[in-house]
Amino acid sequence: MEIRNFKDMYLAELQELVSVEEQLAETLLRMAAAASHPALKDALVDHRAETVTQKDRLVAILRQHGADPAAHVDQAMEALIRETRKMLGMLEGDDLRDAGLIASAQKLEHYEIAAYGSAAALAGQLELRNDQATLHSSLMEEKAIDALLTDIAKGEVNPDALAA
Repeated sequence: MEIRNFKDMYLAELQELVSVEEQLAETLLRMAAAASHPALKDALVDHRAETVTQKDRLVAILRQHGADPAAHVDQAMEALIRETRKMLGMLEGDDLRDAGLIASAQKLEHYEIAAYGSAAALAGQLELRNDQATLHSSLMEEKAIDALLTDIAKGEVNPDALAA
């Protein structure tokens, strides 16, 4: 797909986000399986369900605009996921692995926060208010899981990893 105008750029961003959510949904399951801390495991599983909903929202927006939801693969997310796998392979012990899982998950979430913020801004410039509201909802969900992961890290996981 060639990007010839602002709307094409917006739709390409949404297509990238579909890829991000697809990749993340699979990765969150693996991360939850590797987690030992119950609150962390629950947060990752719950966010996986939210991720599927976010992907469905994006697909619906793209279909409304007549765009193919599967047109792009987000290579930045692929790289972040590779780094997550590499990090998990290096960490020894449950407590340290859980701390590493949170650090990796937050890198993934921060990428999503940036992507949703950009997409919502583009929708606003195009005066696509329904799209913008939908994207903003996903953005707020991403910020909420990031805050939850921070709370789990500070309150329980990181002190346990430090003491191990």
